[in-house]
Amino acid sequence: MSDVQGLDAGRVVFLEEAAELLEQLEESLLELEDSPDNIELVSSVFRALHTIKGSGAMFGFDEVSAFTHEVETVFDQVRCGTMEASRELIDLTLASRDIIRGMLDAVLHGSDAPKEEANRVVAALQKLYPAVPTQQESSSPLQEQQEPDESEGDQYVTWRIRFMPPEDVFATGTDPIFLLEDLKELGDCDIVAISDAIPRLSELDPERFHIGWDILLTTDKGKDAIEDVFIFVGDDSELQIEAVEHHDSSDDEDSKEKMLRLGDILVMRGELSREQLSEAVNSQKLLGQILVEKGLISESKVNLALNEQDHRRKTKSKIQSQQKPVIDSSIRVPSSKLDELVNLVGELVTVQARLTQVANESEDGQLLFLAEEVERLSAEMRDNTMNIRMVPIGSTFSKFRRLVRDLSNELGREVVLTTVGADTELDKTVIEKLNDPLVHLIRNSLDHGVEPPAERKAAGKSPEGSIHLEAEHSGAHVLIRVKDDGAGIDKDKIRRKAVERGLMVQGAEISDDELYSFIFSPGFSTATVISSVSGRGVGMDVVRTNIDALRGTVDVKSVEGKGTTVSLKIPLTLAIIEGLLTRVGDECYVLPLSAVEECVELETEEAGASRGRNLAHIRGELIPYVHLRRHFKIHGERAAIEQIVVTHVDGQRIGFVVDEVIGQHQTVIKNLGHMYRNVKEISGATILGDGTLALILDVPSLVQEARNNQLELMEAAQ
Repeated sequence: MSDVQGLDAGRVVFLEEAAELLEQLEESLLELEDSPDNIELVSSVFRALHTIKGSGAMFGFDEVSAFTHEVETVFDQVRCGTMEASRELIDLTLASRDIIRGMLDAVLHGSDAPKEEANRVVAALQKLYPAVPTQQESSSPLQEQQEPDESEGDQYVTWRIRFMPPEDVFATGTDPIFLLEDLKELGDCDIVAISDAIPRLSELDPERFHIGWDILLTTDKGKDAIEDVFIFVGDDSELQIEAVEHHDSSDDEDSKEKMLRLGDILVMRGELSREQLSEAVNSQKLLGQILVEKGLISESKVNLALNEQDHRRKTKSKIQSQQKPVIDSSIRVPSSKLDELVNLVGELVTVQARLTQVANESEDGQLLFLAEEVERLSAEMRDNTMNIRMVPIGSTFSKFRRLVRDLSNELGREVVLTTVGADTELDKTVIEKLNDPLVHLIRNSLDHGVEPPAERKAAGKSPEGSIHLEAEHSGAHVLIRVKDDGAGIDKDKIRRKAVERGLMVQGAEISDDELYSFIFSPGFSTATVISSVSGRGVGMDVVRTNIDALRGTVDVKSVEGKGTTVSLKIPLTLAIIEGLLTRVGDECYVLPLSAVEECVELETEEAGASRGRNLAHIRGELIPYVHLRRHFKIHGERAAIEQIVVTHVDGQRIGFVVDEVIGQHQTVIKNLGHMYRNVKEISGATILGDGTLALILDVPSLVQEARNNQLELMEAAQ
């Protein structure tokens, strides 16, 4: 949201949060369509609507609040179990989500809100369901499920357990300590030994057991779980299990303090009468001390009550802290500030490179040490700054579920979208530029790939087609694949269209990769009828243009009758990369290190033996190469021993011949500007430590040049 001038800070924050809530709302609705009985999803939808309504009213978005209230009212009945999450309701709620988005955009841009559409949806909602029942009517099944039941594991209860094992417990092979350990696993447990029955040392029989325990256990496992611990000794032991408190976060502070008073606990435990308590509290001494002095109770029993008081206080505090909402420690930062931070880090890296060069040229050991420290710190700052801008691609993937749903209905197809690798992270600027290419690829798969249900049945396929999105890391790149199980690409149709448009000669033999590349030509389309989805030849051209701008590659594989896979290879970030710095004459060039496999020498004799065919023998393999000196027409004498930088692109090894390989270089990418926007083989520039420029090579474009040269040589050989 960029047009926020004139809005106060509170309304700007609401608009940002509302955008996130609307994305969450759409995702929950699409999942609810697949699982209409999922109470958690219903609650998620209701919470999103309720938050938008409440916050909208707070910040003056009255129309948004009033409209959202109508939708929320209906979904409240779904939440209570009196209505179903039907397909029609989800359709209307998705439409409501779009209307709310339109209302917010109208405020942001000063345009008209979609009032007519809002009125239509409200009327449809009111027609779909009767008036909402009042609260006095019978409770819903969901409300009944929320009633506490100490036998079920849905509420924390503090239990007082008195366990006195029989004196001959050792003779039965039972160790009571193990039973206490089992109790501790059920929850928070405080154990106090009862030693009143221990005889004098002269009368003590070491084979007899004289100790018991007073135990306080707070757990949500229920009484049955406690009884199971003592199942083998319960009949012979003195065992009392009593629930002393149900923990409810709705209790007010006064009632909590009252329940935790020592006197009340002693009366509850049956150790003291209410009259004895009243008599004792008239004194100014501590209650426990008074009771012991008066001989009303033993000191050990007071200690047991104090232990219970302390346990219940600690348990209540712990449960309350767990029930309090967790405050998110993250903060909202405008993307412009992150971009500025990345630019500053880029400048710092450039200065660090200059400092390192000066330190290497000097003989000052202290300066060299400082340069190494600055290099280490700048590298850490670079990595941390890049990580700040990394966001999961899943947020982009989730948007396409709605796209597939709506287009499937429009085209009469049955299509399900599956995703893998939603947690794969990319630079936010890269993700923003990926949205349009992925939209066009999915639309193309739906319109040209997946067949109508009748055609799929006739071909022996399931009526329901599938589109699969997946993402995974591959070195310094991310691979994104869009797969469908449709009809595949009709090569003959593409060939006829390419001949018709003059892109190839009739009868020419070309590879599948070259044939598929015609799909990305401007204005190229095999659709016979122009529709709202396709037919104008724009979509795939947008894909190629945007992916090229990201310094990425596109690869298409297809099997007729089986489906098509389009693979995108995208760099993780567009700001700073690790590069290999090379020199040709007086010029320096940088190749992305992620594409480099190895560097080998190319002697003059071997280059002459290739007879101009630009092929080098490397480890028993013929590898085509691009001679950068000749390719860029750089004057001067060639080096006696040139270097070949071997890269791996699109499954093929290609070499680049340079005069010298200088080494690894932390490369801050600078744009060349509009004047050089049509230069295909250079993707940017970087500033070296001595202040000179080095051009960053666009390896895929140079690889394409090498392929063309190789094809020409093969044709000449034939």
